[in-house]
Formats: sequence, C-alpha cells, structure tokens
Amino acid sequence: MSLLQAILMGLIQGLTEFLPVSSSGHLALFKILFGVETENGILFDILLHAGTLIAIFLVYYRDIWRLVVEGCCVLRDSAVNVVIFFRNKAKNESEGYRRVINNGYRKFAMLILVSTIPTGVIGVLCKDVVEMASEILIVPGICLIVTAGLLFAADRIPDGGKLPKSVTYTNAFGVGIAQGVATLPGLSRSGTTITACLISGYQRNFAVKYSFLMSIPAILGALVLELFDLSELKVTGTEVACYAAGMLVAAVVGYICIKAMLVIVRKKKFTIFAIYCLIVGALSVGGYFYLA
Repeated sequence: MSLLQAILMGLIQGLTEFLPVSSSGHLALFKILFGVETENGILFDILLHAGTLIAIFLVYYRDIWRLVVEGCCVLRDSAVNVVIFFRNKAKNESEGYRRVINNGYRKFAMLILVSTIPTGVIGVLCKDVVEMASEILIVPGICLIVTAGLLFAADRIPDGGKLPKSVTYTNAFGVGIAQGVATLPGLSRSGTTITACLISGYQRNFAVKYSFLMSIPAILGALVLELFDLSELKVTGTEVACYAAGMLVAAVVGYICIKAMLVIVRKKKFTIFAIYCLIVGALSVGGYFYLA
C-alpha cells in the first residue's frame, strides 16, 4: 500500500463513515478495483475508524463528557443500592434506595450500553464472515442497493419526537442490532442506524447524535480486540506512516461530514445519497458478473 492509497482511503473513510453511503463498502470496492494489498488490512481499516472516532470526540466532546460522568454516577448509585439491599436484609431495615436513572444523560448512557450489547455479539460472531464478504465484489454491491432502500425510506418516515427520557430500551436494542448488521460491507452504518432510530420515533437531530455516539463503544471494542493480535503483526515504518496519514485525513474529513449530516437529516436530503448508492451498487453487481 502506497502513501497516496492510504490518503485516498482516509478520504473515503472520512466522507463515507458519516455520509450515509457505507465506508466499509467503498473501502472494499477501492481495494478490489485498484488491487490494494495490505499485510494488516483489517488493522488499517480499524485505524481509519479510529480517525473518524476522533472526529466524533471533537464534535460531541461536551455530550461525551456528560455521558462519562453520569455513567460513573450510575455505577456508583447502583453499588450503593446493592450495599443498602444487603444492609436492609441483615438488619431487617427498610432504608430507601437511590434513584439511579434520574436525568436525561443517565438514561442516554444506559441506552447506548443496551445498543452496544447486540452490536458486540454480532460483531464477534460475524467477524470472519465480514472479512470474507469484503473481498467479493457482489456483496458490497448488493448491500449498497439495500442502503439505498433504507435512505429512500428515511426521508419518508414521519418526524418523531423521542429524546432520551422517552426512548425505550427495546428501541435501543433494536438500533444496536441494526448497527451490528451494518458491519457488512456496503451497508451504511450511519444510514442504517439513523433509519432505525427514525423508525423508532427518535427526534431527527437526536437520531444523528445517537447514531454517532453509539458507534464509540463499537469502534473502541474493535480496536481492543485487534490489539490482542498485535504480537502477531509485523508493521514496517512505511506502513506506520501510511496508517498515520490515513487516520489524520479520516479525522479531518469526518469532522466536516458530521456537521453536514446534521443539516442533511433535518432537511430530509437522503434521497440524493440513495440514488448514488443505488447506482454504485448496481455497477458493482454488474461488474462482478462482467469480471466473472
């Protein structure tokens, strides 16, 4: 992999991770069509996602800080309630329990936790399938066509009004399943999860925020899993430079695209991306049969 290819893939990742056109699908198509070979391809893909993760932190750092603080408070109050339970049992008392979920950010943190569970399970179980699917031209093509259908639907879903206090844990679990399935190359993670949020009645701006913030545990989890295999990887100095350049480009471009997505969702402008995904998907499927 050359430095130019790394920069181009960083650009593709930054553009397509947050715009609803599937980063994994475009990266897979780019590698297949231009014959990009990397010794540690899955590691580079994850590092590109780490670059867009940096963009999320830059845009939503206030929300992330509140979620971390309130999440820690949830753990603290839950631990205190456990102590109270056993103390009440031991001393035959009836001391009252603390209310654990007492504000919107605590509920938000719990919703993200619930969404992360199915995403993690699907990601671990289907890791090998996803890697194989990324090497077959027809798979991202079909998934891009599916993404087009989801985006057409998203613009036509009536506006919802659900914010953290009114979102149910069942809603959050369903969105988590959608995120897990969207690991398939060609299925847009942001497009799939935002559509799932809108179907569940989320308020549109909150759907965008939820989609991006819920990706943080999934990306961090993937990074941790990959780090366990680092002892078996051999990364050259040239590859380190390429990886760093790709991450930087992904972060900068991703930051710009997050801002754009807020406008796109609010003004219901998904249709143009749906048409794009449909065309690219159809070309990919046609290319598969042409090259076969």
